[in-house]
Amino acid sequence: MTLRTHIENMVSAITLNQKIDIKNFASKASGVEYNPENFPGVVFRVREPKLAMLIFSSGKVICTGARDKKDIETALEKLRKKLNEAGIRLRGKPKVEIQNIVASSDLELKINLDLLATECVNTEYEPEQFPGLVFRLEQPKTVMLIFRSGKIIITGAKNTSDIKKAAEETKKMVLEYKAIF
Repeated sequence: MTLRTHIENMVSAITLNQKIDIKNFASKASGVEYNPENFPGVVFRVREPKLAMLIFSSGKVICTGARDKKDIETALEKLRKKLNEAGIRLRGKPKVEIQNIVASSDLELKINLDLLATECVNTEYEPEQFPGLVFRLEQPKTVMLIFRSGKIIITGAKNTSDIKKAAEETKKMVLEYKAIF
């Protein structure tokens, strides 16, 4: 049976292929935040889907909070309208690149983290510092936070198939080492 995974956050880098006068943008567009003393870019918070876009003068945009690619496309369309509101027209199709996907899953097993920490390579476990075990996978290149409850957080993936593979590999490793209560 395949493990169910749930995407919590998808971070993407968007290239607009042109520079943005962010002072002008912030002064003419409603609902954006610009405080250059605290942050060098403009923050555009989208309500639906709930996410944030950090817009820099270089034309680079960081989009965080998306749950899927459709959310990013919707947010990009809202950004295009917001830029138009300030008289800024995009000259081409923006390039979107997924940088990191954070997902959760449940192995539905109680995990013996002490056993995993001593027997398995690519793990870090310091329960005085953090209650989860850190497990690094080479293929797909991801990092899992594994908790005694069987819940896991998967980070570092660039696509959804890597999320599923990482969850499956983590469960396989736990079973292989018989690290269950």
